[in-house]
Amino acid sequence: MTEEMYSVEQVADRLGLHVRTVRGYIRSGRLRAVRIGKQYRIAARDLDALTGQASAPASGRGRAEVSSIVQVDGVDRAAADRLGTLVLTSANTGHDQANPLRVQTVYDEERHRMKIIILGDPAATAELLHLLDAVLDADNGLLDREVHDA
Repeated sequence: MTEEMYSVEQVADRLGLHVRTVRGYIRSGRLRAVRIGKQYRIAARDLDALTGQASAPASGRGRAEVSSIVQVDGVDRAAADRLGTLVLTSANTGHDQANPLRVQTVYDEERHRMKIIILGDPAATAELLHLLDAVLDADNGLLDREVHDA
């Protein structure tokens, strides 16, 4: 079974995007790719999934996807960076690699507000939301932690 594979440059051409944008999609998990040597290769089905042209599974069973937006108020830039790193690391480890979670974080400096956008499998999304709930629990103070030099 041979599936057509595209280079990052070919995908950028097909989508009318810059090569750096496509690489960013790959790093963030938005576009699935396989690294061969020093280059990425993108399967046709993964490109179709990115563009919304993916067909239903052959089994006839649909696949559910959840989209969630978590808003965190009263957070400074350092705490937002720590939380973003935690969320992205969690999303990229220990989940079904065929259906990765896609996560994006946005920080509003003026409002001291962070938004975390999560797209993916309901169970994996729920797991990530439980992690966020534990970290954001006011009693544990994980986001208030300061780093002091020894």
